Amino acid sequence: MKYCMDAKPSEDDITAIRRGLKHSNQPFLASIPEGSLAGYAYNDHDERVGGIIANTWGQWLLIKYLWVDEAFRHRRVGSHLLSNLEEYAKEVGCHAAFVDTFSFQAKPFYEKHGYQCQMTLEDYPVDHALHFMTKVLRK
Repeated sequence: MKYCMDAKPSEDDITAIRRGLKHSNQPFLASIPEGSLAGYAYNDHDERVGGIIANTWGQWLLIKYLWVDEAFRHRRVGSHLLSNLEEYAKEVGCHAAFVDTFSFQAKPFYEKHGYQCQMTLEDYPVDHALHFMTKVLRK
């Protein structure tokens, strides 16, 4: 047996490992439906000033990115984007949502919208905390 560490794996190397893992997981996860979702906010000049990107996996909504231009923060743009995404997710069968957020980002925002912190990694990656938050979308 030979082992090798690689500080700069190629895209082909990464793809090969990912493909192997997916193949190993297939008997357990192959039938779980998945999809992508996005929502956008535009100003009066049709310029994008915010957006939210997420995936659905089974009955879960997985929020990846939520961004609002600084000039439009505190105007409920993020709240509308999140609410619209959650409503759509419920329509496609999601019962819960998951998001991670750094300590300098939006933990209070998500808490205000009913998300609860399930776990926190301190000093991640160095001087911050990373919060893992969930919310039940329908009971």
